[in-house]
Amino acid sequence: MKDAPASIDKLVWIMSLLRDPEQGCPWDLKQNFKSIVPHTLEEAFEVAEAIETNDYQELEKELGDLLFQIVFYARLGQEQNKFDFSDVVEAICEKLIRRHPHVFAQEQVTDVDHVLVNWENEKAQERLAKNQQRSVLDDIPNALPALSQAAKIQKRCAHIGFDWDNINDVLAKVKEEIEEVEAELNADTIDADLVNEEIGDLLFAVVNLARHAKQDPEQLLRQASRKFTKRFQFIEQHHFDNELDIKKSTIEYLESLWLTAKAQ
Repeated sequence: MKDAPASIDKLVWIMSLLRDPEQGCPWDLKQNFKSIVPHTLEEAFEVAEAIETNDYQELEKELGDLLFQIVFYARLGQEQNKFDFSDVVEAICEKLIRRHPHVFAQEQVTDVDHVLVNWENEKAQERLAKNQQRSVLDDIPNALPALSQAAKIQKRCAHIGFDWDNINDVLAKVKEEIEEVEAELNADTIDADLVNEEIGDLLFAVVNLARHAKQDPEQLLRQASRKFTKRFQFIEQHHFDNELDIKKSTIEYLESLWLTAKAQ
């Protein structure tokens, strides 16, 4: 099997050897479901980074790393007689066929929005059948990044009609939340808890704005952070090249360099 062509079967075989009690890797043998979660999250974000930077050579490698995480979980499940890799594949195949009746059955759809509505309806039925869920928000993972969690909450509520009619209403709500933040910051006695609450409401409203614009807020913030980092590093490089101490530069000088970086 070692010299066999690359395949999913070969990867599953490699994983079995890594977890072999006698000859396996000490690190791999030490792992459990919970211990490899941070690695899975890291690999997922590295996939996102490669896509967002159009680094497809790196994407090929990162997708392999992410696939290995799935094989790892499947091996742990097999060892505990819970499930194995074939069960994982069977479950996703069944789910995809069931959630795409417009492809695998005779249901007709008009556009992408119609597809998404059907998808959410099917997921709602699955949640109800699974645990007789009382709230559409019951099973949203707390471990999600805060922006993603907020977007998912809003999406679930929108699916049952609790949503703004258009993006201009959402923008008005963002402006309203900004005014409430300003009011707390300009109060005679500043209450830190109220300031924090209003800033949180503002962030939640901005996530809603991104959702109505059909954008992922988590991705948008990563892009903004990447852009800021690139511009700030330009400022740092300027100081390094000219043997200047950035801490001694005025804010006006730093702003001028920022505008230069922005123009480039």
